[in-house]
Amino acid sequence: MNDEIRNLKPENVWRHFADICSIPHPSRNEAAIREHIVKFAEKNGLDYTVDGADNIIVRKPATAGMEDRKGIILQSHLDMVPQKNGDKVFDFEKDPIEANIDGEWVTANGTTLGADNGMGVAATLAVLESTELSHGYIEALFTASEEVGMDGAFGLQPGELKGDILINLDSETEGELYVGCAGGIDVNASLEYTPIEGCPEGYSAMQIEITGLRGGHSGMEIILQRANANKLLSRLLRGTASKYDIKLALVDGGGLRNAIPRESRAVVLVPDYYADPFIRDIESYEKLITQEFKAVEDSISIKALPAETPGSYIDEATALALIDAVCGCPNGVISMSTTMPNLVQTSSNLARVVSIEGSIGIQCLVRSSVNSEKFNLAADICSILRLAGADCDQSGAYDGWNPNMESPILKTMVKSYEKLYGKKPEIMAIHAGLECGIIGGIYPNLDMISFGPTICYPHSPDEKVNIATVDKFWNFLCYTLENAPMK
Repeated sequence: MNDEIRNLKPENVWRHFADICSIPHPSRNEAAIREHIVKFAEKNGLDYTVDGADNIIVRKPATAGMEDRKGIILQSHLDMVPQKNGDKVFDFEKDPIEANIDGEWVTANGTTLGADNGMGVAATLAVLESTELSHGYIEALFTASEEVGMDGAFGLQPGELKGDILINLDSETEGELYVGCAGGIDVNASLEYTPIEGCPEGYSAMQIEITGLRGGHSGMEIILQRANANKLLSRLLRGTASKYDIKLALVDGGGLRNAIPRESRAVVLVPDYYADPFIRDIESYEKLITQEFKAVEDSISIKALPAETPGSYIDEATALALIDAVCGCPNGVISMSTTMPNLVQTSSNLARVVSIEGSIGIQCLVRSSVNSEKFNLAADICSILRLAGADCDQSGAYDGWNPNMESPILKTMVKSYEKLYGKKPEIMAIHAGLECGIIGGIYPNLDMISFGPTICYPHSPDEKVNIATVDKFWNFLCYTLENAPMK
């Protein structure tokens, strides 16, 4: 299936992207893609290093006559977000991505595509193997496990990189140059309980399933105000648990910290004499939520189905505390920037709620371009979860990337884009977390910028990359390298 994309233009970029799709590389399972790049470097006679954080740095000398240009670091990350539709049978650690052409787009069959950040990796490999492109000294930095905590960027050591300019290839709208991004912090909570064994007499098990939500990238798509499956489930339980004397046995909602939850489920015990009105309430709730979110969701499904009787359930006090905590937990856009139009300043993604053997885990990812707001919101979330009896901690904090409007590479690339395409690019900051903030903290003298082709709905099975913009992205990258600033 991936072969049909190899003939797209530019062929050198799409060929590498097809290879990347054929190699499983979900976060923290990147050994195969790392081996692929190492073999590529050896085949092309390029010097490389694999550091202690599993980053790869590949070095390519300047072409003749370009030795006086500033060294450029092309930076992208190796991993992809593994998300699939509920009915899709797929193992991200074994199966190749099934990429295909759909009109003007390349998409995948029921899974994330991995254009985030496979397009950046593919373009970098095309630069490294080119014998026709003129450029100064190049370092290709392929970072590890960006999507689950920016592990590679955090593990990068001073002194490894020699370049003067870092070009991050992880942005997702062609025609925009990014000069700033949000920082982030994880909030993790654990609510312990003693399972109550057995099933009360006269009760039957039912599974509540919330599916069909669009989800998406918790930085890029959070502004779209899409539904959060964890919030919808807790809201449903809040309206039915006491009303029907329901016992909550299991909850499992969401997945990755940086993906808006698309699905959530709970196993509940319902008194037999309340089964019919309970199901009617579920049907009414589905209609209500479908109406509420009709502008941003088009296939919400909320069902109650017979389930296998669980061996235990959560005590009532803990269950109600959990429901209240999730309902009250801040989620979505919290504040908008007052200095840059249409930019989310602070947000939270209630990413994961799951019960396992006497413990309920809750995970949120907080993002903000204002550090004080980031830490304050994380503290607010912890306060709410602690009131429910949970243990709560904060981890993985990273700073944002502050814009430098006097950046030499920004000025160069604005002029280059205008010359190539007859218009100026948009200068933007992004609410998502790019690795530039972390790398800039380790290498404070780097001049940094980020750009890429148009990728829609990353971190969801709807992810797709626009074919025409990949060609523009590649041409712009080549032109930028050929016209890099002088030392």
